[in-house]
Amino acid sequence: MRPDHPDFLTPPRVHMRHTSCHREAGELLVAGDAVGEAVGERPVPTAVAGILRDDEIIILLLRPSPLFVVLGAVHSILFIIIVTMILAYLAQTFPGAVRWTDAQAFTLGFVLMAIRLIWQGLDWWGRVYVLTDRRVIRRAGILRIAVFDTPLRNIQHTSVFVRVRERVFGLGTIGFATAGSDSYEAFWVMISRPFVVHKIILDAIRRYGGAR
Repeated sequence: MRPDHPDFLTPPRVHMRHTSCHREAGELLVAGDAVGEAVGERPVPTAVAGILRDDEIIILLLRPSPLFVVLGAVHSILFIIIVTMILAYLAQTFPGAVRWTDAQAFTLGFVLMAIRLIWQGLDWWGRVYVLTDRRVIRRAGILRIAVFDTPLRNIQHTSVFVRVRERVFGLGTIGFATAGSDSYEAFWVMISRPFVVHKIILDAIRRYGGAR
């Protein structure tokens, strides 16, 4: 996967206080390169700029796969298609009994599908997943922003979930549970190469989880 792949956001060069910490982060960033991560000097996305600290080492910075836009809306789109076909059938079968034509039914269906995809696109754009040497962060939401932010030492369980529609495209979802929780509290949804990303997360937890 190329460094300019839209699944991944290029993290900035960050200031490290200790050289040893820099070497450790570099090893993880090399692992990140295997899934498309690239180290550069581009600015942090505005979505997380206010969350990260200047001395925090960014290990992963990514978004869901762009396929999230289509796969996340597939059930709604199928429902709209079914309703559209029913309305068009009624218009052709009972032209005098209904107040719409089949053309109007199809137009309405296309408009509703476009609105649904735009909304899903905004949802994709608002999702940012960050792994640093201190925390796991998930930012999501369109009108109401929800941020999951927990120290690495608090993460008790992580799991990879791969649904059928994700498996077809090599995607998966990673769940995070903190100590004392009976369920997963946050998910990194529909990310590319989830098992590789999950290994990087586990390496970070082992390396940094007990250090802070």
